[in-house]
Amino acid sequence: MGESQRSWRIGELAGETGITVRALHHYDRLGLLSPSTRTSGGHRCYTDADVRRLHRVIALRSFGFPLETIGAVLDAAPDQDPRKLIVDQLALVDERIGQAIALRTRLLGVLDGLDRLVEPSATQFLRLIEETITMNQPLTPEQFAELTESRRKAMAQLNAAELADLTRGREQAFAALSPEEQQRLHEQRRAMWPIES
Repeated sequence: MGESQRSWRIGELAGETGITVRALHHYDRLGLLSPSTRTSGGHRCYTDADVRRLHRVIALRSFGFPLETIGAVLDAAPDQDPRKLIVDQLALVDERIGQAIALRTRLLGVLDGLDRLVEPSATQFLRLIEETITMNQPLTPEQFAELTESRRKAMAQLNAAELADLTRGREQAFAALSPEEQQRLHEQRRAMWPIES
């Protein structure tokens, strides 16, 4: 608010945001984020307004919107109050924190087994992979279908002892969570896995 207007060359913007120059060029080609000005030498320069729009692009991308539709979303509400987007981002971050807590609990369980010289099963590694992927990126409908199918196949290959071990491990991990973490995990699973009860 008291900040003076500033502009960033494409390399500076990339350096300050962690977004590659290549990605910024791609956003420009798609019409998602075109630099408002250019230097006399023709270099792209981004303004404060461009940075705010870039934040919206990145936030919408983190919500799982494909790049092809983000432009339409931005153009439909060019002056959207940033507070709504920040609140939505906070909800997503809270969800990912819950996923990280669940993954941490599972990793600690596997590490505890390794400390007792118990080799984790392939199923335990499958769950770790699943939870890591789920935590780190939103799932597209296709990814969700693939994950559901691979999970179904892995479960079908378990014998009764492995299935009991997996169930016991899930119950122990869940019991290690606080009531708030348990509730958050239930809510996240309902949001992420709408097919499951």
